[in-house]
Amino acid sequence: MVENKSSNPVVVMKTTMGTIEIELDAKNAPITVENFLNYVNSDYYNGTVFHRVIDNFMIQGGGFTSDGKQKETNAPINLESQNGLGNKLGTIAMARTNVPNSATSQFFINVKDNDFLNWSPGNPGYAVFGKVISGMDVVNEIKSIATTVKNRMQDWPAEDVTILKIFLKD
Repeated sequence: MVENKSSNPVVVMKTTMGTIEIELDAKNAPITVENFLNYVNSDYYNGTVFHRVIDNFMIQGGGFTSDGKQKETNAPINLESQNGLGNKLGTIAMARTNVPNSATSQFFINVKDNDFLNWSPGNPGYAVFGKVISGMDVVNEIKSIATTVKNRMQDWPAEDVTILKIFLKD
């Protein structure tokens, strides 16, 4: 067993395609990590699906059930995109609308370096708050799944990829 030598929390994401472990960066993204853990600890993500999958970009989940219904969320959080963490391969970041401080429950895992998603003058960016430390093979399997249109949303996996449970690793 590999010990988590940092003080950063690690979550285990069990999906219908396998398990992904993510180390959260509470030091550099405290608001975002606290928000994510609030959803984790309330079992909010259980039964949600990866609803947007784009090979060579990212896989997104954390807001919809398999029938295409969006779940109610907590209030949006402040954007922490200027935290020094980049949207690199294997990092997890918060999804949001065009409004910078609009992230709630949805997140995405970068399946390649997506530097254009980083903060820069005139670009609010997307807040990275952790990285995959185990299970990139599962992420790669998910990114390769065939997609369709569901409820007028493109890039919806043709076959459900469900998040069964996310929990803090002991």
